[in-house]
Amino acid sequence: MSNVKIVEIAERVERLLTKRQLDGYEIMTGHSRTLSIEVKDSKVDSFKTAEPVAVAVRVLKDSGVGFSYASAFSDSDLERMIDSSCVGAAMQTPDPFGLLPPAAVYGDMPELFDPDVLKVDPGSKVERALELERVTLAQDSRIKRVRKAVYGESIYSVHLRNSRGLCGDYSGTAFSSSVSAIAESDGDSQMGWEFGHSNRFDGIDIVVIAEGAAVRALRQLGAVRTPGMCCPVILENHVAADFLELLAPSFSAENIHKGKSLLKGKVGECLFADIIRIRDDGSLKGGLATAPFDGEGVPVQNTVLVEEGIVKGYLFDTAYAARMGAESTGNSSRAGVKGLPHLGISNFFIENGSSSSIAMLSGIGKGMMITSVIGMHTANPVSGDFSIGATGFLVEDGHVTVPVKGVALSGNVLDVFRNVEMIGDDLRFFSQVGSPSLRIHSLEISGQ
Repeated sequence: MSNVKIVEIAERVERLLTKRQLDGYEIMTGHSRTLSIEVKDSKVDSFKTAEPVAVAVRVLKDSGVGFSYASAFSDSDLERMIDSSCVGAAMQTPDPFGLLPPAAVYGDMPELFDPDVLKVDPGSKVERALELERVTLAQDSRIKRVRKAVYGESIYSVHLRNSRGLCGDYSGTAFSSSVSAIAESDGDSQMGWEFGHSNRFDGIDIVVIAEGAAVRALRQLGAVRTPGMCCPVILENHVAADFLELLAPSFSAENIHKGKSLLKGKVGECLFADIIRIRDDGSLKGGLATAPFDGEGVPVQNTVLVEEGIVKGYLFDTAYAARMGAESTGNSSRAGVKGLPHLGISNFFIENGSSSSIAMLSGIGKGMMITSVIGMHTANPVSGDFSIGATGFLVEDGHVTVPVKGVALSGNVLDVFRNVEMIGDDLRFFSQVGSPSLRIHSLEISGQ
């Protein structure tokens, strides 16, 4: 379905809405085409494709907000969708802050869409997944199996308008590849996973992905258990991003308002190491959450949340900006057309540092490098307390020595970021959250 078609659907819905006695309305239409290919044992194990189209409305009536969506587009289907949203508005507890943003001007982002994907045949996409499996197996004789090699793509278009004159649309493409490699030696077996993503079909290097998965599996072979200690710790960028993701909800104005944030009332306080700068940037080139506007049509922004260790502010959508006397930061998030907008992050990250991997290791007499954690979902995002499993390496006299398994990390997420003493030069995004590696002055590690 073309962009013209989803705009036409929105126009039809708008004509129907203008016949109703409403205080305001929002219409969102979207179309996507997704493809997922999984390869195993040199054969295509799964080939899934979908092409959903949907329209959704939010209506405002007597301070109530109603929401409904439809994936069928006859006049009766659209009328039924509007009826449902109106009933929802009447049933809701009145909320004077259920507001719609005004009209805005958006910047062009042609880089979001790769037109070359339309020239790539399905066979070439299957071959990419097959080649990823072959290259991964060829990395080392100890790589015995590939659990799966995956190619994924999404081609999408969004159109949004409301009764205040707001109107915007954009199209984009997203590509990904990932592989899980199994290494075996002397009775030990370890798995390594790696991925890549890009807005462009040719923006993913499967050799880099294959090498990364193989290295992650191979380096953990022969892992040993170690006694507990309190010592300097290097968090690889992937692990550092996990800790940052735990902290992210604390910057939400919704959680601030509800008393569910450990950063409530902390603007202006120095709670982080003075070398840390945290940003949320919806306009970041190449970001997974990059778009001209957020889930309710507010232009995206580049918001500095922590600078020189000092908390500078929070993230807002229209509703919580109105509640708290602030301005929206363009952080209304939406899981597709069928989801209600809610406050969330866009591209949320710690700015890159300048320390090389060698510099990060230098000066550590005895410590650990943490390469993966288990159970971060059990951490408490309100208090920031955590106790999680981990694997990694011993660091002795500035060098990585033996792989380690079966250790546990415990503490508080704010203490972790307060004790950062070096920031790596290897910023990388994992979904919408990104971080470079971080060297922590000391962290409590429980061992055997």
